[in-house]
Amino acid sequence: MKASETGDWLDQEFFLPDLCTTRAVFMLVVLAELFVLILVLALPSSMGFDWNHLALTSFFVQWVVLVSAGCLCWIRPLILGAPLGYALAACYSIVLLVTLVFSLAAEWVIYPFDWNQFWPQLDTWHVSKNLLVALIITSLLLRYFYVQQQLRKQEQAELRSRLQALQARIHPHFLFNSMNSIASLIQISPEKAEQAVEDLAALLRACLDEVAAKVTLADELEICKQYLRIEKHRLGERLQVKWNLEGVPDSLPIPPLTLQPLLENAVYHGIQPLAEGGTISIEGHYDNQQLTISIHNPVDAAYIAKPKSGNQMAIQNIEARLQALYGKQASLSVQQQEKVFVTQLSYPCSTSDQADI
Repeated sequence: MKASETGDWLDQEFFLPDLCTTRAVFMLVVLAELFVLILVLALPSSMGFDWNHLALTSFFVQWVVLVSAGCLCWIRPLILGAPLGYALAACYSIVLLVTLVFSLAAEWVIYPFDWNQFWPQLDTWHVSKNLLVALIITSLLLRYFYVQQQLRKQEQAELRSRLQALQARIHPHFLFNSMNSIASLIQISPEKAEQAVEDLAALLRACLDEVAAKVTLADELEICKQYLRIEKHRLGERLQVKWNLEGVPDSLPIPPLTLQPLLENAVYHGIQPLAEGGTISIEGHYDNQQLTISIHNPVDAAYIAKPKSGNQMAIQNIEARLQALYGKQASLSVQQQEKVFVTQLSYPCSTSDQADI
């Protein structure tokens, strides 16, 4: 990876946005002014609205916000590759330091007194209150930035998965095999040829449909069956499929194109290299609002040592999507048991989640 590409990737993965843009500065100014307005309105006053207090507070807060944003913008390239804890510590330190400096300056300007008496007469409670407010507001903003960055990662992972699935479908090798299977069926069995065309069209449509975070398990299984029917025409009796999903509700939510790429790996890296073929087993279990689906497929011992980058890319992509949607409670594992590969995914869900689909 080139240095420029590495920098772009780090910039996209970093939670702190670029605060030097015109839009970011405008939003910070507006938010700061709204905060000042709420703060002034919340103060008890028997003389009505205090415009002088509003002006002074606004002047102070805007200086703190803009200078902090400028410092964070300056230090951002230096902490792009740093661990999250160090990056957060740097952000907090900058904001609190700027707040402290301007708080001391405000005390000096508003309540001028002899320098020798500055520290003894300093209103430490007022300065501490400013630091505490800055700490709370900074925490809220950093949390917001982090959540937004996680949402962006989820959207990017879903988009990469969809594009990868689409590329797999329109790959010349896949289309060549599918079209050959359809052509061979036209004269032998026109009904099967028509079904194969419909299945292929459905697979392409699934990749091009509007992006959704989740679909029902029934919809995902239908896509899987359509894919396996196409491969069945090509591999014939070499490909056998065994379904065992009893007790698993069809209405459970699942990220789209999650099972189908795993079955595709099972076909291309498991069944296809074996002259005698084999059986792909799909087993499901649902208990305590935790869905677990396992895919078993045989594998050739000589084929195990070969590099399978496409296989790893699909698994990493699906794992990233599950982690983004369900956090640490989701898992995706691949294990080799003698001459059998077992791919297992698990994540929390319930039938009530279908309202979000």
